[in-house]
Amino acid sequence: MSTSNEPGPITARSWAPTPGAAVRQAATVVVLRRGDAGGGMQVLLMRRAPREGDIHSGACVFPGGLLDAADAEGAALCCGLDDAQASARLGLPGSALAYWFAAMRECFEEAGLLYAAKQDRAHLDAAQLAAIATQRDALNRRQVTMGEICQRFGIHLAADRLAYLDHWLTPPGVPKRYDTRFFVTEAPELQVASQDDHETDAQLWLTPAEGLARRKELKLAPPTFKILELLQRLGEVDAVLAHARGLAAVPCTMPRLATGSKGLRPVMPDEPPYAELGRLDPDGHGQHSYELAPGPAVRLSPRLIRVTAPNGSLMTGPGTNTYLIGGGPANEWAVLDPGPSDAAHVQAIVAAAPGPIRWIFVTHTHKDHSPAAQALKAHTGAPLHGMAPLHAEWQDTDFVPDLPLRGGEVFALPGESTLRVLHTPGHAGNHLCYLLEEERLLFTGDHVMQGSTVVINPPDGDMGAYLRSLRELLALDIDWLAPGHGFLMPQPQRAMQHIIDHRLKREAKVLRAFADHTARPTDVLLAAVYDDVPPQLHAMARRSLLAHLHKLRDDGRISQPDSDRWALAAG
Repeated sequence: MSTSNEPGPITARSWAPTPGAAVRQAATVVVLRRGDAGGGMQVLLMRRAPREGDIHSGACVFPGGLLDAADAEGAALCCGLDDAQASARLGLPGSALAYWFAAMRECFEEAGLLYAAKQDRAHLDAAQLAAIATQRDALNRRQVTMGEICQRFGIHLAADRLAYLDHWLTPPGVPKRYDTRFFVTEAPELQVASQDDHETDAQLWLTPAEGLARRKELKLAPPTFKILELLQRLGEVDAVLAHARGLAAVPCTMPRLATGSKGLRPVMPDEPPYAELGRLDPDGHGQHSYELAPGPAVRLSPRLIRVTAPNGSLMTGPGTNTYLIGGGPANEWAVLDPGPSDAAHVQAIVAAAPGPIRWIFVTHTHKDHSPAAQALKAHTGAPLHGMAPLHAEWQDTDFVPDLPLRGGEVFALPGESTLRVLHTPGHAGNHLCYLLEEERLLFTGDHVMQGSTVVINPPDGDMGAYLRSLRELLALDIDWLAPGHGFLMPQPQRAMQHIIDHRLKREAKVLRAFADHTARPTDVLLAAVYDDVPPQLHAMARRSLLAHLHKLRDDGRISQPDSDRWALAAG
């Protein structure tokens, strides 16, 4: 029986959040067939029949549904895979073969495709398949069980024909939650798929590209869409099956609900707001936003508030984040990175502060981070803390700290908040990060940004210093990054190591550009080293290229014969 076993489109009127809803176990089958000449691999989708009150009516899904109590008998009625192997594959303590049994039962009920063999493992012929097919309607009506059909016809369900592919859990907060295991298989020979005209009213064979192109028309749920993307990348039936059988582990994917300009929707784990949503809304009320909207204050913890400036751009992403830190009995607050010179943003900061602002800190003096400090100081009387710019280019040269910082300072703020200052040159010579010790959270300014590569712009930007600063931060015992641009980021060490690895790969690409030992001008190197970057971004990429070249020159690995030519160092 088909069920709503995939989190589908959600509207605010279609449900009320129900934290703690019971989770139901489900199994689904992705059925593939080889395309004809020039046609490409196809996948089977079943269209759910209209049903009053069912928001999933008309959605195209893979065959599948809930596990029945009778599916527990599957261990004795499957061949090619035992329960110990199945349980190890799914990471369960036992009884996991019931998922394979349920997947094959559902595929027979909904699509008329039977994965079975005689008890001696011989294949079924057309006459035997036709005889068993007469039981499909009775099975759908619950007049007979799949186990009874197996016993009556002397067959086993061929569990080894299905490879475990994916695992999805419906987000918390929806009325019905499903823990669904996805399997993949090739369409069986001598059989033709057909809808059951009860739960499903049509069946479609489409290439993954066709399914993705018709996403809205087919009302594809997130798991269906994501699996079609995977199928498209892999391209061929054999590649898909090899991929599934080669997976060492299959992680569980659980979307989270959030709201925004497009209404309430599930947010995927690979989207920027996902981790923050888990921190702020673990029960799935769906009241937090998947967008960084300028102006509104977002309470990140009792001692931490974020306000985003309205300066979103290619360079600043959704805008510059301003953070307020403090609270407690004194209800006093510090502001970190007041942002660009924007009167409306200054007013938004003041409005967001639950109490008086007593401190102003800046990470660095680029023009999207510090210029509002002067206006905020005039409004609140709070002193400025930071480091003056070391170079004039691209800098807020009006910033003069009342308390100059060098790194190593510690501030005891209200709300039992301890702020430790770390000097992290690289993006800018005067760049500081701040560690909020009680939350094991690092304010990174522009040292680490979400979804964007930090531009290192010499002479103030220094690639060698940037990598050294990142390596020093790797030693911190922290749980979160609070970037100057983007949502809160989890797994800080992983994020920073990724940046280091990315920069070193780019550095290696610079060195490969000198493989023939010929000196080259900067723009020739730019085309070779950043051939994976759109040309419209090459002006920014050129700055980082120069930073790489300066680092390699300082490391003694390349030389600079003249102002705009570079070569491998002699020897």
